[in-house]
Amino acid sequence: MKNNLYRTSALLLLLAVLNSCGPSEKAEAAPVEETAPAAIETFQISKEKLSTELRIPAELTGFQQVDIYAKVSSFVKELKVDIGSQVKKGQLLMVLEAPEISSQLAASESRLRSQEAVYMASNSTYKRILETSKVEGTISKNDLEQSEARKNSDYAQLQAAKASYKEIQNIQGYLQIRAPFDGVVAARNVNLGAYVGPAGKGSELPLFTLQEQSKLRLSVYVPEMYTGYLKNGDEISFSVKSMPGQTFKAKVSRMSGALDSRLRSERVEMDVINTTKKLLPGMVAEVLLPLKAQDSNYVIPKTALVTSSEGTFVLEVVDNKTVRKQVQKGREVEDRVEIFGDIPENAQLVKLASEEIKDGTPVK
Repeated sequence: MKNNLYRTSALLLLLAVLNSCGPSEKAEAAPVEETAPAAIETFQISKEKLSTELRIPAELTGFQQVDIYAKVSSFVKELKVDIGSQVKKGQLLMVLEAPEISSQLAASESRLRSQEAVYMASNSTYKRILETSKVEGTISKNDLEQSEARKNSDYAQLQAAKASYKEIQNIQGYLQIRAPFDGVVAARNVNLGAYVGPAGKGSELPLFTLQEQSKLRLSVYVPEMYTGYLKNGDEISFSVKSMPGQTFKAKVSRMSGALDSRLRSERVEMDVINTTKKLLPGMVAEVLLPLKAQDSNYVIPKTALVTSSEGTFVLEVVDNKTVRKQVQKGREVEDRVEIFGDIPENAQLVKLASEEIKDGTPVK
């Protein structure tokens, strides 16, 4: 009985081993299938001129603006204008008083008149001696030369007296403060009787601040990336917060031609005609700069550009296989982006590129 059981168990074990070996041998014999090309959407690259707009804050200032100070130490005698006064070039704004200047002018004038008399006398003497010397033997040559030297010396003294008198006259002229250009008085920091001067406490603040408001200067700092898209004469539009819904126009008048070392931006200025006086110096404006490319560049969908730790690249399809091409990213407009790189014309690029698509991936 036991022998029968042993035989049955051995037979079952042998069948189990044979059954376990069969499927694996069949599996090893099965051929390996190759990876089929993936169906990937592509497009043909093309060049175009990309036009974009850039919004940047800017500042309005008076086309001309000056802080007026006193040239000489003096006191405020008369105030002819106040804040908001419209003034013309050369108009009298303020009269200052300095009694010592009047005394110096009177003394200088007296010296001038005295020197004029001295010169007239020495000049007459020289002329008489010169006429007399024409008769031989009457006047020695030495006396004639001394008379001429005295006349020349007195003439030099007269010129010095005239220069001194003119200098004090000019200083006295500084006591009348006049407008250097047409504009509006934006600030007044003194009252009647106040002490003013070129130094000390009287010079801490300017007497007046004068601004030209009929023409304004709109200044904006354009980032380095966009400086090449602007040129003199380009028309821009801008708006200010105090007048919502209104748009103003101006043209680029000046470009600094250099980058600010702190901001890495170029200063661009526009002239704004402001005859209506709606706009005021100091307003903050929002400028809409048109950025029009001068040359045609490659423009692709954003989905075709991959930015990763390995760099920025696109996937070109060459002989039905993908090839990564390193590029530089330019401006963006909605769902399109400008690129620069070594890409041949009419190249085929993968439209939905990703970092997972490696070099050499078959493309159907």
